[in-house]
Amino acid sequence: MGVSRKCVKTWIDRYDDEGDAGLVTRSSRPHTTPTKTSAEIEQKVLAARAESREGPDVLGPKVGVPARRVSRILRRHDVPYLRECDPITGEVIRSSKQSAVRYERERPGELVHMDVKKIGRIPEGGGWRVHGRGAGSLQRDRSTRVGFDYVHSLVDDHSRLAYSEILPDEKGPSCAAFLERAIAYFAAHGITGIERLMTDNAWAYRWSLRAVCTEHDISQMFIKPHCPWQNGKVERLNRTLAIEWAYRQVFTSNDARAAALAPWLEHYNTERRHSALGGKPPISRLLPT
Repeated sequence: MGVSRKCVKTWIDRYDDEGDAGLVTRSSRPHTTPTKTSAEIEQKVLAARAESREGPDVLGPKVGVPARRVSRILRRHDVPYLRECDPITGEVIRSSKQSAVRYERERPGELVHMDVKKIGRIPEGGGWRVHGRGAGSLQRDRSTRVGFDYVHSLVDDHSRLAYSEILPDEKGPSCAAFLERAIAYFAAHGITGIERLMTDNAWAYRWSLRAVCTEHDISQMFIKPHCPWQNGKVERLNRTLAIEWAYRQVFTSNDARAAALAPWLEHYNTERRHSALGGKPPISRLLPT
């Protein structure tokens, strides 16, 4: 069963001694940590940081503690980075783009997020990722226009089910037609109704989606201007698309990369583990699974 003899022996002994309670998962944290930094030293480090507002490399020799340990103490006590603080007062002045409270809708279709990711097209024979940036690369030839692909995506807030298409532009008619197909895709996967749609403030989203949203009884929501993190779930999908599909392997043509999108999307929805879903794929939150 892929388990060591020692592990099986431990389970048997615990069951003999404690019954079912002995099989409950236990912490692997050691009973004692003789090398743990004392509370006095931690307070000394925190006081030195508050007084001098210097980094671990400078604070370490001052308090007699290795710089790496100073860094761990500061992180353990949620001390902000120096780059986030005013150099004179030490107060935090850089706002975080991460929401203080993460949210998740209670049911599929209650809220969906929509966005477009623009990526450079691949010239025939491959671009600089294949041939390098040296002589002969199209990146050196200013007269050759490669252009862009526009990856339109829709993500369900509750299940993280995603649908993406590559279109030649991000104009209003393209966005409206994509939303129609995305609604049909969601319906085929158990999300028969969409209540609200969140997008940025692009002209195509504000004016060209009205007819589609009215037809399907969808309420539109718009993020605050210049705050893309408010539409973070689809922005995170854009990053995943770039890392795991668009630039994960070398493609020698744009058509080859485009053909790889649908299989990857199927893998994303049905097999890929999602940290926000407890290590399960999006399809696990939909019926039937």
